[in-house]
Amino acid sequence: MATQLSTPKSFSGMVISWEALPDDFRLEDEPVENTGQPLLAGALRESLEIIGFIQPQMLIASNFGICATLNGEFTAKAPDWVYVDSVNQVLNNRRSYTPNLEGNIPAVVMEFLSDTEGVGYTQGEEYSAKPTYPPGKWFFYEQILQVPVYVIFDPNGGLLEFYNLENGRYKLELPDEKGRHWIESMGLFLGTWQGEKEARTGYWLRWWDSAGNLLPWAVERVELERQRAEQERQRAEQERQRAEQERQRAEQESQQKERLIAYLKSQGIDPNNLPAT
Repeated sequence: MATQLSTPKSFSGMVISWEALPDDFRLEDEPVENTGQPLLAGALRESLEIIGFIQPQMLIASNFGICATLNGEFTAKAPDWVYVDSVNQVLNNRRSYTPNLEGNIPAVVMEFLSDTEGVGYTQGEEYSAKPTYPPGKWFFYEQILQVPVYVIFDPNGGLLEFYNLENGRYKLELPDEKGRHWIESMGLFLGTWQGEKEARTGYWLRWWDSAGNLLPWAVERVELERQRAEQERQRAEQERQRAEQERQRAEQESQQKERLIAYLKSQGIDPNNLPAT
């Protein structure tokens, strides 16, 4: 792949350009820091797939290289989850993604805090504003990419930090009264949920639609369908029982009428010619 350059931009002494990943560039194969991270990322994508949110031009990935060139130095960061609303070309086997050159700037990036040393979730590069090469992730997302929404999530304690880019700086946003954050670019709320999925019990990030409905995972969708089918079965059974009760009532009325006619006849009275009362 030939290196392509988009128009560089410069601010605060930095020159930023958007170059395609060179063929000979090796992305760092960073090990997954915690076995829960792929589950968290996968769960976010799963519910979006179920409702048909994901379109071909979108890019949704995890631990995937996002590239930029800072003062001539090629840089790639791999957020735990990233959402790009539109790319220029749909590719099945992307090695990386360079904003502006290959499509839009990511609308949302997320980082999940990890406990690699087994001593609890600690602050790391997710909060690093280091501007020198290689830059910290905070600096990369805020100053270089200028991603509108940056989320940092502690899956151990359930703390969700939601940052909006305002005037070139990230500003911490407080959740609404339901503990959720509205993401305008996606038309969805993001919040935390506590429970079990895929043998992991703890805190998860979940989506809610604009009406406040939780977007289900596949197993929840199946359970909802099972409950609806059971409710329909119960409704049909109740209807059958009502019909049976109506049939029995009509039969009892018919039998009572027949007994009455038989009695009148036994008394010499014509049931079809009863005197007016």
